[in-house]
Amino acid sequence: MAKLTESMTNVLEGDSMDQDVESPVAIHQPKLPKQARDDLPRHISRDRTKRKIQRYVRKDGKCNVHHGNVRETYRYLTDIFTTLVDLKWRFNLLIFVMVYTVTWLFFGMIWWLIAYIRGDMDHIEDPSWTPCVTNLNGFVSAFLFSIETETTIGYGYRVITDKCPEGIILLLIQSVLGSIVNAFMVGCMFVKISQPKKRAETLVFSTHAVISMRDGKLCLMFRVGDLRNSHIVEASIRAKLIKSKQTSEGEFIPLNQTDINVGYYTGDDRLFLVSPLIISHEINQQSPFWEISKAQLPKEELEIVVILEGMVEATGMTCQARSSYITSEILWGYRFTPVLTLEDGFYEVDYNSFHETYETSTPSLSAKELAELASRAELPLSWSVSSKLNQHAELETEEEDKNLEEQTERNGDVANLENESKV
Repeated sequence: MAKLTESMTNVLEGDSMDQDVESPVAIHQPKLPKQARDDLPRHISRDRTKRKIQRYVRKDGKCNVHHGNVRETYRYLTDIFTTLVDLKWRFNLLIFVMVYTVTWLFFGMIWWLIAYIRGDMDHIEDPSWTPCVTNLNGFVSAFLFSIETETTIGYGYRVITDKCPEGIILLLIQSVLGSIVNAFMVGCMFVKISQPKKRAETLVFSTHAVISMRDGKLCLMFRVGDLRNSHIVEASIRAKLIKSKQTSEGEFIPLNQTDINVGYYTGDDRLFLVSPLIISHEINQQSPFWEISKAQLPKEELEIVVILEGMVEATGMTCQARSSYITSEILWGYRFTPVLTLEDGFYEVDYNSFHETYETSTPSLSAKELAELASRAELPLSWSVSSKLNQHAELETEEEDKNLEEQTERNGDVANLENESKV
């Protein structure tokens, strides 16, 4: 029995040792909300979902941020006009119909009460009785008279008389309030119809951003274009780097925003957007990409948000178009395919090639490493790494040739001295 107990103990210890060897560290996956778990594809592994970058701004320009637990909801009512404009069309149309219907019913009820209190309902067939409103014989006719009054239709069948001062006062009140309701609701609908959001749909951004050499400097580039013939006036471009960071004091700042210079100091950020333009960001010491190399770029969790602003030429209203690029959409060592060609008397833009890129020779080092390498070698930064290595090899061969020539000269001098000594 003791041997059996000992053997069972050894077996259990062996199993526990095997388990410890196979899983030395117990990895606890973070709990996700139910909606987030349902949205994840089933076939993607947990490691891949962990590396997935959540967009701050989607490709269509909509911000991927939801405001929750807003307790001060009264603030939305203080700016009721903007609240109505921001509503979806179905809710906006529902409110539009409900406001008019409620006001017509409300004033129709008051007209009916005035006629009922004055006794007009009891003297409908009495020709000697002067009612407040002629031909008002029920709530339906009062409701129709309210619609005619507020919309100033005036069919002429129902008319207010001068023997009803309370009716005259109500007529004035309904006319004023009706004008206010018309101005408010029609203005709301006009602003919603003329919003420049749809104009932003014809402002396109390239699906990818590229990193390559331009004028001897490593640059980050993306392309923008306008599909309409009516141009964007005073167009300007901005770019933001969205990346979480931790300060030297240990404070964690999620989704920290850093400006990316796209020509602010030189005026290149102000665009004349007649044909597609390539926006360039020089990667220098002030750039957040200064220390990022080709191998390190896929490991970074960052997002580049680009914002194009300007006024619509047809309406004069300010329009804003947005897009974003994550690390998987930044191509290292590529350039954009040209889309502008010269035809007979005009320039033609081929938007079929708007998103196309082609590969070009680009150093895989970061801009900082290239600058250090250029400073050490005292060579222009535009030279590629391979050309620098070739130059180093040529210098070494030249030095070897000089050493051989000096050695041969020395050998010749020694031979002459020996011949002289023999003589």
